[in-house]
Amino acid sequence: MSVSSEMDKRQDRSENERRLKRRKRKQRAMIMRGVCLAVSLVLVVAAALLVTRTIRRQMGISQSGGEGGEAGTVSVTEAPVQTETAAQTQPAVQAQPAVQTEAASSASGDVLEQAGRMAAGYDYDGAIELLKSAPDYETNTAISQAVSDYEAQKAACVAVDVNTVPHIFYHSLINNTDAAFNVSVLGQGQVDGMNAWMTTVEEFDKITQQMYDNGYVFVRLRDLVVETRDADGTVHFSPNTNLLLPPDKKPVVLSVDDLSYYHSYEAASYPDKLVLDENGKVKCHYVKPDGTEEVGDFDVVPRLNSFLEEHPDGAYKGARGMIALTGYNGVFGYRTDVDYRDKQNLMEDQAKWLQEHPDFSWEADVEEAKKIAEALKAEGWEFASHTWGHLSVTNKTADELRVDNEKWINTVENIVGPVDTIIFAHGNDIGSWEGYSDDNEKYRYFKDSGYNFYCNVDSSVPYWVQISDQYVRQGRIDLDGYLLYKASQGGTTVLDSMFKASEVFDQRRPTPVVANGEA
Repeated sequence: MSVSSEMDKRQDRSENERRLKRRKRKQRAMIMRGVCLAVSLVLVVAAALLVTRTIRRQMGISQSGGEGGEAGTVSVTEAPVQTETAAQTQPAVQAQPAVQTEAASSASGDVLEQAGRMAAGYDYDGAIELLKSAPDYETNTAISQAVSDYEAQKAACVAVDVNTVPHIFYHSLINNTDAAFNVSVLGQGQVDGMNAWMTTVEEFDKITQQMYDNGYVFVRLRDLVVETRDADGTVHFSPNTNLLLPPDKKPVVLSVDDLSYYHSYEAASYPDKLVLDENGKVKCHYVKPDGTEEVGDFDVVPRLNSFLEEHPDGAYKGARGMIALTGYNGVFGYRTDVDYRDKQNLMEDQAKWLQEHPDFSWEADVEEAKKIAEALKAEGWEFASHTWGHLSVTNKTADELRVDNEKWINTVENIVGPVDTIIFAHGNDIGSWEGYSDDNEKYRYFKDSGYNFYCNVDSSVPYWVQISDQYVRQGRIDLDGYLLYKASQGGTTVLDSMFKASEVFDQRRPTPVVANGEA
């Protein structure tokens, strides 16, 4: 073999060895990169799990696993601390599903809570509709179960006989019996009036609780009927056969008279006006005899609101009551009648009040009263005319009632909005129990003015309802000192199905309680 051939062979072997070494180095490099990549992936995943666990722990979501843990939870061993970059690049991606899950759970909880309150107030259809509108209705077992429960509860309800529904009413509540029954300050006549016509706070609370315990539920007067209108606007009424309540519940209508806080109330220590608290709820502003001022539940409206917030099953679909307003001293304690603005035709107590309030602004009082009216509507209250001048309609001509009603429209309706109900002052009426007819001039005037619901006072029977094609009438029972005293002495049984008057009657009252003037 030649020297050149041998050298060629050696060069080939050297080249092959070099190629083999390069291949091995590449393989080792690829293996090392693979190992590094795998390790990096493990570290990243561990960091992600650690961050997710931390976020879930902060959100109050359990991640404990094992036999004692909840189904579907994951047990995670803490990973080694990773570099700052790895820890910072993962949370936004990994936390998103947890945040979305928590948000969805919160939304479902809100829907269930809202539906629960609606169903508690017997609005089963509204509650079911709300639940079925939830995005996860078909997959959320809690929501679907609630729908089934409310459907069953509705099916168990029975139709109310609307012709047997009672109507109760109050005036403003006595907060301080020492002041309200102080003859030396008020005089015997006014004390007798306070004693006969008013209810104490303590009596109101006992009545409300006992009626609730006995299954009474507040409904609206208009809930008793179905109202339809012709193309020309003619209104027709018929009994509502679809007012459904559980078998152990009984409906009752409520109204509150004279919620104006008249000047004549001042010396008897009543609240002086309605106000809105920091949460926008209607409350009373009350100046106590010692001069201290408080805002709270010192009268029927805020007191009943607070009670029904705790007992939503005490009202049908959020019903409260009807507030019957006069206008001559303004409304809600605000001096909104134009006589205060114009300083004309003033009564002695009106002139005295204006002298004591030199900074009075009629415009400001009107605006504040409008805010109160809107808040009351939002809370479920409705409004009715009590005539502008607290008139006895029986003793007035149709023309006199027209003049009065025009004042009411100009000074009260402009604040509370249009109404279709008139609650007659002094318990009077414009017709007999037989019904109204078109030849009744007073009825014809009120009907043409838009009034369709008419209420008098009749405490001789537990209920009185008259539903005709053209109008609705209802008698009201006065839950005042005189009737409470009479019932507590066995003089009437008209209250017996609602509460026990002997347990309610406030023993601080002067007795006997005598009927004073026109109730």
